[in-house]
Amino acid sequence: MRKGLGTIILLLALATTVSAQTQPEYRLEIGAGAGLVTYLGDFNGNILKNPMPMFSALAKYKLNPRMALAFNVSYGKIKGASKDANTYYPAPWQDYSFNHALWDTGLRYEYNFWPYGTGMEYRGAKRVTPYIYIGVGMTIATPPDKTEVGMNVPIGGGVKYKVADRVNMALEWTMHFSSNDRLDGVSDPYGIPSSGLFKNTDCYSHLRLSVTYDIWAKCKTCHNDRD
Repeated sequence: MRKGLGTIILLLALATTVSAQTQPEYRLEIGAGAGLVTYLGDFNGNILKNPMPMFSALAKYKLNPRMALAFNVSYGKIKGASKDANTYYPAPWQDYSFNHALWDTGLRYEYNFWPYGTGMEYRGAKRVTPYIYIGVGMTIATPPDKTEVGMNVPIGGGVKYKVADRVNMALEWTMHFSSNDRLDGVSDPYGIPSSGLFKNTDCYSHLRLSVTYDIWAKCKTCHNDRD
């Protein structure tokens, strides 16, 4: 009896291992996300004040279970006002406020703390992992007088979870350091000269929940992560 039970357990373990090793792996994730964006600059110094909705389309190319390259396009709105900054502004900025659209697009490098995925348990893969990232992007803001374009450096982190074999969910927070000081429509209201790529420029943070779907299966007959 015990010998038969042991044989059954052994066969089940072998079947699970074979199934895990034969499940396909995928190169790409595509999906969408929604969240909140907050402007930080001359007219808002509180990261929790004036959050606005932002929506994204994204794609990720998986280099291996720990690393990926991610591309996204996001659209939202930012707003702020001189009264939100709790400081004195010279005329005509004492009663200034704005509320306009913001576009963000960028490419970033992601690093997972643990190997991520299913079907690779024999290699230590996990369904859930924290991750960090850094990249480069472009920001387009639309103040009434002139459209503003500049580069930004996104830095952030989050947690991703594989809901199913081909479905992923991620919650992340990003800080975008912009090279432009006119995302709010005003450049240096104090008139104080400054220098440096990101010195005295506007920034924005982005909290996002996203869902992606795996596509483009790797070669099933190959035994190489690069295939």
